[in-house]
Amino acid sequence: MNTTYTNAPGTAANPSPNNPAATQTAPHPGASPSPNASAPAPSPHATTSIPAPSTTSLRQAVLQAADLVMDYTASITKAHTAHAVAGAGPALMPGAQPLALNHVNFALAEGESVAIMGPSGSGKTTLLQSLAGIIKPTAGTVTFRGSNLETMSDADRTRLRRNAFGFVFQSGQLLPELPAVENIALPIMLGGVPYAQATNHAMAWLDRMGLRALMNQRPGEMSGGQMQRVAIARALCVNPAVIFADEPTGALDQNTGHEVMRLLMDAAHANHAAVLLVTHDPNVASYCSRTVHMRDGMILEER
Repeated sequence: MNTTYTNAPGTAANPSPNNPAATQTAPHPGASPSPNASAPAPSPHATTSIPAPSTTSLRQAVLQAADLVMDYTASITKAHTAHAVAGAGPALMPGAQPLALNHVNFALAEGESVAIMGPSGSGKTTLLQSLAGIIKPTAGTVTFRGSNLETMSDADRTRLRRNAFGFVFQSGQLLPELPAVENIALPIMLGGVPYAQATNHAMAWLDRMGLRALMNQRPGEMSGGQMQRVAIARALCVNPAVIFADEPTGALDQNTGHEVMRLLMDAAHANHAAVLLVTHDPNVASYCSRTVHMRDGMILEER
């Protein structure tokens, strides 16, 4: 996969004396699927999941989930059984719990924005983390541009998250010991870009976010809105194919939340990145092109 770093949303990627952005080719396990590739066969259990709308099927899916199951009870039981086999005592059998993901089918098209809504415990974050390769589902498959995340090595999944995915969380999750410019530059430095080049690229994003004056400020010296804007810049600096945002405005007041969402969606659109957003707030969900509703680990409806 060729990963191209751009100085600003929607600008040309070719470096010049006045453009410190760099183009880096990084190995990537994901490959574009053949146009003739067949879609995963539907599971007989997947009756509660509504297929992606026709607008998604007309565009190539960047992410696809087929018959996803997440059974945390099975994982706990397996751990307790291994503990008992090791001679540490009898296995404990926890009570049955509902599936965190109950045979879910889902597709996200290139450049599309989708909000996932539902009450606490409905499976929203579990679905997001499964699609991002952060956790492995108990059953089912997740593919990124035709490549199965399950069959990737841990190192390949790490490269995928670093080079093709961007993340914005409720708390920002910035490193407290690093100033803003280094927090933004960190993902591309981990990809091998030299410090000076990476920080120049990060400065372009600070400019876009209106935060140049905070380049040397650490997270503890910023407001919540400023930290989220830095987090958005960090997510976009790798020119990702998909941005995963888990309650990105949950810790912000309403006005700041709307400002952050406008910045996130405008920057994602300018960089042709898809957005998968988890939220409890219908006003936040309205920034996306469609919304899916979840309950008890199942997708109930799409709008």
